[in-house]
Amino acid sequence: MIINPILNSDSYKLSHWAQYPPGTQGMYSYVAARGGTASHVLFFGLQSLLKDYLSQRITREHIDEAEAVVALHGLPFNRAGFERIVQQHDGYWPVRIRAVAEGELIPTGIPMITIESTDPELFWVVSFLETALLRVWYPISVATRSFRAKEIIRRYLQQTADDLSGLPFKLHDFGARGVSSYESSEIGGLAHLVNFQGSDTLAALVAARRHYHEPCAAFSIPAAEHSTITAWGRAQEGEAFANMLTRFAKPGALLAVVSDSYDVFHAVSELWGERLRQQVIDSGATVVIRPDSGEPVQVVAEVVERLAASFGTTVNSKGYRVLNHVRVIQGDGVNLASIDAILSRLAKLGYSADNVAFGMGAELLQKLDRDTHKMALKCSAICINGEWRDVFKDPVTDPGKRSLGGRVVAARDSRAAWGVNTLERVSDIDLQMHVVWENGRLLVDETLADIRARAALHLEER
Repeated sequence: MIINPILNSDSYKLSHWAQYPPGTQGMYSYVAARGGTASHVLFFGLQSLLKDYLSQRITREHIDEAEAVVALHGLPFNRAGFERIVQQHDGYWPVRIRAVAEGELIPTGIPMITIESTDPELFWVVSFLETALLRVWYPISVATRSFRAKEIIRRYLQQTADDLSGLPFKLHDFGARGVSSYESSEIGGLAHLVNFQGSDTLAALVAARRHYHEPCAAFSIPAAEHSTITAWGRAQEGEAFANMLTRFAKPGALLAVVSDSYDVFHAVSELWGERLRQQVIDSGATVVIRPDSGEPVQVVAEVVERLAASFGTTVNSKGYRVLNHVRVIQGDGVNLASIDAILSRLAKLGYSADNVAFGMGAELLQKLDRDTHKMALKCSAICINGEWRDVFKDPVTDPGKRSLGGRVVAARDSRAAWGVNTLERVSDIDLQMHVVWENGRLLVDETLADIRARAALHLEER
């Protein structure tokens, strides 16, 4: 996709350069979550955004196109300012960006990103870039939801499973078709992979290779969809299942078969549990049965009970039953609440969380917005005639929207508690932000492996 960097903004930003006080020479802003559905957010996605957007140079062709569009649009156009970017800064935005490390779990209210101008004549670019930079809300929100799902699943595995070895594959990304664009599937799908290693979103694998140096960020298995079962006809559903075994079942393999095309309980008990039972056992594979309709808690519990009756179970060291030869994946109606409810029900019935995995689609990648965590980018300081001044908003109608003042940064004290300090007062030891981008240069280029390790450490601490 070809994007004109100048037009990657909001219309009203085009006149802001003329609205600041005379003598303005510098601007400083920050990005933070102001609240929402969680007390902490998992920071991720800035590196990808910087590589995709800020690394693109502004050209005179961009300026010409933008000027023509803006003239028709009815707004003023600062051609001299954009030409200065081309002439003096080789087409790169003159800004310095600091950020906390990706994969950090950040309390709401703490700055995750700061952006400041580096050219006194172009101070206004900080505000102009808000539209593009604030889109980091999306990968942060997906990574946070995925992290919270991992917390829930981990808790039940700790209670009911011998170990946590299956955790990385317990939540599979089914969301590629449920998002608004290919770009969303790249960004959101990659954000999920900070926490898990199962995905059917191929775009996320491409993004991980391109932006975070990860050769293969996720894995999948052969899986049926309804058309590959119903194409055989209702009377031949058993033959469709048998074909999956013939094609893909071998010792140590995993394959998933959607089994609710007609009657999931008949399919589980009569077809899988009787007709194909020995073929499943003899294959040495693990067959993952996928129910895809009905009330998730009730359906998963009954499917597990029927599979246990047919294939038997093994009691693990925690005293919970684990299915032999088969597993279940629930991909319909999956959200944080239903994951918790399903695993709670299974535990009460004496079954380990090892028996079930989850697939999440639009709930993971699409059913979020900027207000999920109340993400905002706010100006907090401005330099006028060489003097820095605090800038903040404090609306009487909504105290929750009060913003921070000063050149604020994220810091930690001697007890490792997160807090807010300013550049003038914070020590190098306490400062939790590093310059990641300056005047067109990416200064920190992390791997997904390092970010995953950082996020996993926070999971252990909670």
